[in-house]
Amino acid sequence: MSILAPTRNSHIEPVEKQKCFEQPIQGLRSPHSKQPSLLQAIIDSFFDGVLILTKTGEWVHANEFARRICRQLSQHTSQVNSVPQPIWRVCESLIESRELFPNQKMIIESEIDTANSTTFRIRVRWLELDASTQPYLLAILEDQYQSTQNAANTDAKKYGLTPREAEVWSLKRANYSYKEIAAQLYIGYNTVKKHLKNIYAKQQELHWTEQREV
Repeated sequence: MSILAPTRNSHIEPVEKQKCFEQPIQGLRSPHSKQPSLLQAIIDSFFDGVLILTKTGEWVHANEFARRICRQLSQHTSQVNSVPQPIWRVCESLIESRELFPNQKMIIESEIDTANSTTFRIRVRWLELDASTQPYLLAILEDQYQSTQNAANTDAKKYGLTPREAEVWSLKRANYSYKEIAAQLYIGYNTVKKHLKNIYAKQQELHWTEQREV
C-alpha cells in the first residue's frame, strides 16, 4: 500500500534532536573486513538518494546522493548528517501507520518543493533484515529534475537521437509544452514539432525492429 503524505512544505529545518553519526548495520559491511559489502556497493551506486535510519531518527547509512540532497535541504544549519525535517515528517507518518495497520506493508510518499524550485520525491518504507533485531526506515530521495534528465539521456542513446533532438526530448520529458520548448531553445514552434515527429519515428522504428526479432 502506498500513501501520499498530506503535507508539502518548503520551510526546511533539520531534526536537531537526531544523532549525527552513522551506526554499523549488519549486511552493509563484510563481517571480517573494513571493505564495503556487496549490498553497500549497490546502494552507493544508485542515482537516487538512499537513506537508512532507525525508528528514533539515528543516521545509519546514506549514499552520496542522499548526503547531497540532505545538504541541499539543510542549507541553514551547520550540522553534519542531520535529517531534514521534511524527510523526518514522512518517516514519522510511516511509524504512525504501522501502529494503525500493523499487518500491512506500506510506503509513504511525499514531495518537497524548495526555494530554488527544485522538487524532491520522498518514498519511505520499512527495511527488515534477517540478521537485524530491529526494523530500519529506508528513505528513497529522488531529485525530480535529475531523474528526468537521466531518463532523457538514456532515451537519447537508445533511439540514436541527435544533440538537438536530445535537448527537445529532455524538455518534453520534463512536461514542457511545444511553445515552452521553442522559447527555451530559441527555435520555432514548427521546428519543435518536426524534431518530436522525428523522435517518435525513431522510437517506432526501434519498436518494430524489436518486434521482428522476437
